[in-house]
Amino acid sequence: MLKATGGKYFTLLNLYLAQSIPMSFFSTVMPVIMRTEHYSLTSIGLIQLIKLPWIIKFLWAPLVDKTGGTISKYKSWIFFSEIFYAMVIFGIAFLSLEVDFEIIIVLMLIAFMASATQDIATDAFAILILKKEERSIGNSMQSAGSFLGTLTGSGLLLIIYYYWGWQYLLMALAGFVLLALLPLSIYKGREVAKPKPAKPIALKDIGLFFRQKKAYKRIILLTIFYSGIIGILTMIKPWMVDLGFNIKEIGILSGIHGAAFGAAFSFAAGFLIKKLGKKRSILLFSAVAFLAATYFCWMTYFTPSKSHIILGIALIWAAYGMSTVIVYTISMDNVRAGREGTDFTIQIVITHLSSLLIAVSSGKIAHLIGYKGLFRIEFIVSLIVLASISFLFEERYYEENLIKDK
Repeated sequence: MLKATGGKYFTLLNLYLAQSIPMSFFSTVMPVIMRTEHYSLTSIGLIQLIKLPWIIKFLWAPLVDKTGGTISKYKSWIFFSEIFYAMVIFGIAFLSLEVDFEIIIVLMLIAFMASATQDIATDAFAILILKKEERSIGNSMQSAGSFLGTLTGSGLLLIIYYYWGWQYLLMALAGFVLLALLPLSIYKGREVAKPKPAKPIALKDIGLFFRQKKAYKRIILLTIFYSGIIGILTMIKPWMVDLGFNIKEIGILSGIHGAAFGAAFSFAAGFLIKKLGKKRSILLFSAVAFLAATYFCWMTYFTPSKSHIILGIALIWAAYGMSTVIVYTISMDNVRAGREGTDFTIQIVITHLSSLLIAVSSGKIAHLIGYKGLFRIEFIVSLIVLASISFLFEERYYEENLIKDK
């Protein structure tokens, strides 16, 4: 049996790893494959629409909360969703990317619906098993699991594709998903039931969330927080293709090297938040994002060397890793009793939706005004985000956990 605290963290790390590997592959490796086949930057940006289930998952989050209630029930949701997820991915392996592209997109959307459901249940599961003082470290496991999944999905799997092709790649992908469920199957933490809400859980709870005191500031913060770096992250691989890097190099530099920095700085972020507090941490992490956007803007004024690219990738992924942990932590601190999955999902969906809009539009912007124009815009946006933190983030509302049942 896994030890209590370490078992919590290790289980969460693997659950977020399981959901992030396929997501990373389809949203980051597919653009590289498409670019090598000479798809337009606009089309590459549009492929990000496969993340749509993660944007609308708040619609069925109340159902997961309503039928959940205990650790064991949330575990059942996680197992069912993830096994279905793996089965769909395995089925895609027998389709041709060139011939069955439309069918693959539909199946990917179905698979991501299962993955999004797993994420709702996993978030509620995490809130139940983590004490408040464990949340910053627990969320660093969540973020690190996502980045390690990215390392696998856009790094290792890209290399597998390079050597063995589409079918073996998808089979390996399904295998990774199932393997990551093993720690949950042996996790034997103390059974915890979530507090019962004052009123039955219903779809209208989604609307009530937005009526909380100072909610508009939190919503704006969640909406803009990643906006200074997402466009760069979306277009960095096509940019590298245009600079002359091959698929293998991109897989190693962006997929493995970049995701490794994201994971490492996610781990570090949890301890920094615990030591510095949320206000100082969010300012620090926003400053790192601004530094990364500035560096990429600077690189567009000359032909960057490989060493320049390596440093830039390290900076942008480190910024994204730290930013993710602070967003998860402040979101986890603001959930209503009995509606943990719903409230956390709403907040994270806000960040997903804004990121999706930026990712989709970044391809069009790069097509119209080039990478230099896109990176300049990201530089300006990251500066605006940094300057607005002091106004938008009021720590006392997070510390007092003011979101109450209505």
